[in-house]
Amino acid sequence: MSQSTRLWAALLSVYVIWGSTYLAIALAVETMSPTFAVSTRYVAAGALLCAWLVWRTGWRALVVTRTELGSIALVAVLLIGANVLLFYAERTVPTSLASLIIASVPLIVATLRIAAGDRPPALVLAGIGAGFVGIAVLVRPSGDADVTGIALVVGSALAWATGSFLSPRLPLPRSSLTVTTLQMLVGGLIFLPLGLATAPEAGEVSARSLAGWAYLVVFGALVGYTAYVWLLAHAPIGLVATYAYVNPVVAIALGTMVLDESLTTGIVVGATIVLTSVAVVVRREPPSAEPVPLAAEPRTGSTIER
Repeated sequence: MSQSTRLWAALLSVYVIWGSTYLAIALAVETMSPTFAVSTRYVAAGALLCAWLVWRTGWRALVVTRTELGSIALVAVLLIGANVLLFYAERTVPTSLASLIIASVPLIVATLRIAAGDRPPALVLAGIGAGFVGIAVLVRPSGDADVTGIALVVGSALAWATGSFLSPRLPLPRSSLTVTTLQMLVGGLIFLPLGLATAPEAGEVSARSLAGWAYLVVFGALVGYTAYVWLLAHAPIGLVATYAYVNPVVAIALGTMVLDESLTTGIVVGATIVLTSVAVVVRREPPSAEPVPLAAEPRTGSTIER
């Protein structure tokens, strides 16, 4: 297989897998409590990734300083907490709407960088402003979404963006694999007591929910992350970052086909504005800017995916 073929296969995997995690979330929370689904997902994925990392490089890969562990825990709480909010929201918010609001994370991260002193090009500023107009169109309650559910998705985007913004500014291990493994394990364990307290009875979990949960562990967390890390090492960041505005398109298509979600005029208009703005911001920022995460998804220094 040629390098070009491997590159596009990995990119297509990230597009499809991370775009489909919104559908998997909706299926998982049909009969699982959100906190239980999130915490057990990350503990399971973290344990599997830990075993693979130790087998590949030895226990030394998991040795970190106390300061690094504190930074890992802080970012993990923000990112996994963002997932908890999203899982709760998808009980009432269509996957299409949830994915589009989460797609605004690059805009929020860019705004936080501006507040910290960055001076982006004028086109990026225009893109950020237009993007927030698109978000305003999206968050107007419509269809099956309610105000509380939409507020949870917005809160998820804010928490995800904050964790992503802080991550490259905190002392963390240099290995992204080490960071990801420990973020999953530590964050999952922090939320696990609450997850177990809300755990459903074994007979109450449907096959659809179990399949959604397993998909999030195996494909969303492990396969998707592996493809993403390979892309970071072999493809231009501008190309890799295109997942930020392709994933919502995949999520919308799957929500429409599998869950019979309808597309309102507001969603179509808001989607067009937000995704265009994200494309402008992601492509026009300088190469030195940190990769921008989505729903799912990992980045150097902050690598938990949706």
